[in-house]
Amino acid sequence: MSSRVRIEVPEDSGFGPTHLPYCVFRPRGGEPRVGARLGDSIIDLAVALDDPMFAQPSLNAFMTQGPQCWREVRELVHAAAETELPAAAVHSVRAVQLDLPVEIGDYVDFYASLDHATAMGRMLRPDGEPLLPNWKHLPVGYHGRAGTVVVSGTAITRPHGQLRTASGAPEFGPTRRLDIEAELGFLVGSGSPLGTPLRTGDFAEHIFGVALVNDWSARDIQGWEAQPLGPFLGKSFATTLSAWVTPLDALAAARIPLPAQDPAPLPYLQDSAPWSLDIDLGVEWNGQIVSTPPFRRMYWSPAQMLAHMTVNGASTRTGDLFASGTISGPERHERGSLMELTWAGTDPVDLNGDKRTFLEDGDEIAITASAPAVGGGRLTLGEVRGRITRQ
Repeated sequence: MSSRVRIEVPEDSGFGPTHLPYCVFRPRGGEPRVGARLGDSIIDLAVALDDPMFAQPSLNAFMTQGPQCWREVRELVHAAAETELPAAAVHSVRAVQLDLPVEIGDYVDFYASLDHATAMGRMLRPDGEPLLPNWKHLPVGYHGRAGTVVVSGTAITRPHGQLRTASGAPEFGPTRRLDIEAELGFLVGSGSPLGTPLRTGDFAEHIFGVALVNDWSARDIQGWEAQPLGPFLGKSFATTLSAWVTPLDALAAARIPLPAQDPAPLPYLQDSAPWSLDIDLGVEWNGQIVSTPPFRRMYWSPAQMLAHMTVNGASTRTGDLFASGTISGPERHERGSLMELTWAGTDPVDLNGDKRTFLEDGDEIAITASAPAVGGGRLTLGEVRGRITRQ
């Protein structure tokens, strides 16, 4: 008779039975498979639920099943977590390798924080209006590079590109202004066909869950190349995604009203009950917390981002990722990028006794977050971490 175990969860765990985030993990010497986290353990869903859909190298096969299946599986996992499980279905988080949880389809990055957009505008256009005329009428975004989305813990190679010199002519070399952007990502589970715009009210039928994102940015490469078409090589070299995907249902207690929008958005961006999420982030630079961005202040909602992304009839696919853009607040300690935090390098951060502006080789950034949990307490979103290396 096979042995069975019960997972013990510490009272202060951010990974309790009302959270149960998903991942793709590799047991020592084993193949990748889908798991759900409870406390400091991972439940192997292929074993616990006796379902080959979870013996897969990504969440995509599960995500494409749609919201009814997502809810049913979540209920099954919750029930299983309350019982003794086969020992073969339980693994320590510390004893496995975590892979990129989703096979990414398309990647879109938005620019949805009023505080971030205002700060960037003041730095880049000090003699003009900080916001461009379109900013309060639509969620500004750009189409990123899905193939360079990597899982948390992946080393980030310092990118090379064209850099403007004092003479105005470019030179080629490694970026000297390597930055981070603390963001929240949203993963499409159930896709939508070409020519069929999604409405704000369709969000829960299509979005599987959320995960933290670090949109690494080479500001000097970006500044030279971005006119007139926007981000390209300054962004496309790497985007880090957490290994843990939090289901939307786990964030039910974190839903809050969206801050007021003035002017009122066009009808396709309106929602019967506009909402946001009460999520607190933390940015850790070489072990020191340097910023605590609040998602609750975001101007554009995730549902508005999805509606705008598809209003022209663009299709969505299982595994598509869209991110919020830098999450920032009005205070210095709430800024979600080093560009803002150091005011374009003119106001250094005191980092463990050193005055620092942008990232140096060997630096490590970790982004964490927490939110109110269903039933009380707080849940912990899976961190996103990366260390800078040289080519």
